[in-house]
Amino acid sequence: MRFKELGKSGIKVSNIAIGCWAIGGDKFWGGNEEKQSIEALQAAVDNGITLIDTAPGYGSGVSEQIVGKAMKGRRDKVVLATKVGIPIGPDADGACHSDYEVIMRQVDESLERLQTDYIDIYQIHWPDFLTPVDETMAAMAKLKEQGKIRAIGVSNYDEAMLAAALDCVQIDCIQPQFSLLHTVNQPIMEFGAPQGVGVLSYGSLGSGILTGKYKEIPTFKDGDARTEMYGPLFQEPMWSKIQQLLVVLREIAEAHNVPVGQVAINWTAQHPLVSSALVGARTAAQAEQNAAAGEWDLTDAEIARINEAHTQIFGGGLLGKRAVWSGTRAKKYKRG
Repeated sequence: MRFKELGKSGIKVSNIAIGCWAIGGDKFWGGNEEKQSIEALQAAVDNGITLIDTAPGYGSGVSEQIVGKAMKGRRDKVVLATKVGIPIGPDADGACHSDYEVIMRQVDESLERLQTDYIDIYQIHWPDFLTPVDETMAAMAKLKEQGKIRAIGVSNYDEAMLAAALDCVQIDCIQPQFSLLHTVNQPIMEFGAPQGVGVLSYGSLGSGILTGKYKEIPTFKDGDARTEMYGPLFQEPMWSKIQQLLVVLREIAEAHNVPVGQVAINWTAQHPLVSSALVGARTAAQAEQNAAAGEWDLTDAEIARINEAHTQIFGGGLLGKRAVWSGTRAKKYKRG
């Protein structure tokens, strides 16, 4: 497994991480089986992955609870990353809240679910357009001073938001969506790098389409994340373009005698601006397969070949759309 320093935090993370949205078992992923999820998390750690990324919003706390159970007796072997801001339970309103009181309350709730007395990387899950950034970052700095968290991160921010946060406190990492099929966030990665901001990227496999497992356009249930967040990938014209790219990825995979998905993971993980590429896994076999991508490297020539094919197929532009929070509070803010 490759390892990288996370920005200026002093924390070393595995270059491939396990993302835990799916194991929350909420409506986006069609349920979940706790025992299977625990086995997946433990398999990831047993195969070299040290970074586990979760959030209260993943299944209304279920994902954090499962991570806590899975890492009992293994806490010293892992870097735990979670998030703050998305209310759960009766307070859920579809928006992110990052005011001082919410952060101070939610951190203790996360610590309890994770069965730990500190969080390695604590991230603002989405922008909060109503709370002043200095209030948000004062709370995060206070948690770091108290020893409840080791590093401060933000997720789904743009450059202006990141700059405002950096004016208040050192931001150790950002979490943007970034993959072969979503490159539009590269500018914020480039913006943060000179200021010591690491990158935890999500969406490495494009919700599974970059594994090559779909032979024809699939049909998903209403509300499935692959329809809501990744819908355009499973529609024309993107579907056919992705199939063209997969031809190149398969040839490289065959040369290394590895699954196609590992090529896509390594393209992201080996990007010079990426500290760790998050990849979801619902079974131990998936976790082992994802971790195995960290045991070999794409050559410079192979990366160049993928990039050339990418340019020819997609036209050389940045793919995807910026994540924009459109919840209740954001709408209020935009109305003034």
